[in-house]
Amino acid sequence: MADLAPRRADPRDFDGIVAVQRASYARNEAILGVVPIPLQADYAAVLATSEVWCLGPVGAPAAVLILEPHADHLLIWSIAADPAQQGQGQGRHLLAFAETRARELGLAQVRLYTGTLLVDNVAWYDRHGFVVDRVEQRPDRSVTHMSKSLVQAAVQATRVG
Repeated sequence: MADLAPRRADPRDFDGIVAVQRASYARNEAILGVVPIPLQADYAAVLATSEVWCLGPVGAPAAVLILEPHADHLLIWSIAADPAQQGQGQGRHLLAFAETRARELGLAQVRLYTGTLLVDNVAWYDRHGFVVDRVEQRPDRSVTHMSKSLVQAAVQATRVG
């Protein structure tokens, strides 16, 4: 299993990041019938404009988290793990890290989107406290937008504890 200490991407990670993205989203392309949005990206631009976090050694990440901070929320633009290592907790760990990162940035909400046909993804995010905000119909696909209020999550944790 990859090291579970997220680190900022290094320029030497570029090829590994692209490889993880392609491998992770390949299954989604078959389900969606279209190229997933993250596979349409210019990763040089993504690395220049977004926060990119990796799990695993420099040059060979096992999982990648791409975040876009906004004024009122943190967008999880992509969360991807090498399919050979999926099921070992990297995605869950990166999702929790995204929430921590949002709090560090003073943001009270995390948002993401996924293909509506990716019902396993929608259910996974739901199990982690995300709710569906809306479903967007695009000409070539349906996109489910989800969010998690970190304020509400903190209040619920306080009540339970």
